[in-house]
Amino acid sequence: MTVPLAVMISFLAFVLMSLAPSDPAEVALRVNAVVPTDQAIALMRHELGLDKPFLLRYLSWLWNALHLDFGTSFVTRTPVLREFLNALPATLWLAGVALLMIVTLSLALGVGCALAEGSWLDKAVRSLVFLAVAVPNYWIGLLLIWWLSVKMDWFPVGGMSEAKSVVLPALTLTLGYIGTYFRLIRGGMVGNLHQNYALYARARGLSPRVIVFKHVLVNSLHSSLTAIGMSIPKLIAGTVVIENVFAWPGIGRLCVTAIFNRDYPVIQAYVLLMAALFLLFNFLVDVLQIKLDPRLLGRRGR
Repeated sequence: MTVPLAVMISFLAFVLMSLAPSDPAEVALRVNAVVPTDQAIALMRHELGLDKPFLLRYLSWLWNALHLDFGTSFVTRTPVLREFLNALPATLWLAGVALLMIVTLSLALGVGCALAEGSWLDKAVRSLVFLAVAVPNYWIGLLLIWWLSVKMDWFPVGGMSEAKSVVLPALTLTLGYIGTYFRLIRGGMVGNLHQNYALYARARGLSPRVIVFKHVLVNSLHSSLTAIGMSIPKLIAGTVVIENVFAWPGIGRLCVTAIFNRDYPVIQAYVLLMAALFLLFNFLVDVLQIKLDPRLLGRRGR
């Protein structure tokens, strides 16, 4: 289903330009401070290929996109792919640090709360984690800026000027995602701690450390690995708000700037590339699930 879904998404991304309330040719002229006369609009429409039939334009755009040619930005007049390649490292750096924080905190809190099931510590951590998930991440980001940047002066307010600039935006992203993985790890751990194999391991005289980390934790990570695999494209595509709150020069901020400037080629490329990323990781997660549990292949075949 990956191929037909990709074609469908590419069609929807292309339709964005046709459904736009403004003429793309007029927009391209205005953002470059050119008076949109009838003659100038006609020339720009010809340059953009807007005078061709819709289906022919779509097929031409799709063919170029398959060759990583997404057109030229209306604002900067540079290839869209170059715009994305310039902004991608910052987003990957932010998403990578956030993913590391998510995995580390989820494992630590999930294992700790599972071992202390029902205690006041378990209840307190669960309440705090779910509260962090319920609060909008842009508001958490503003609070962190006010507290740790303005009041404490520990971190830069925004931008990417130094290494520790990534801490606050990555922490903001982490607090928005940690609830899901914490719940999966804790739930898996609690269920496996009461399984017969854990009882037999204790009866054999294995140490609690070996039972928890070598047997119970490993068997509790299947669903978490699947969820984390799907979180990678979510982190890359979902940094739009956070990058703008912290003035982070990534693809999320590039997309928002393109929306304000009505830079349709950049918006189309963003939608298409992020959708392709989701489809790719969805496929890889399916393969990983089957590798971890080959029985799934037979179930899906039926």
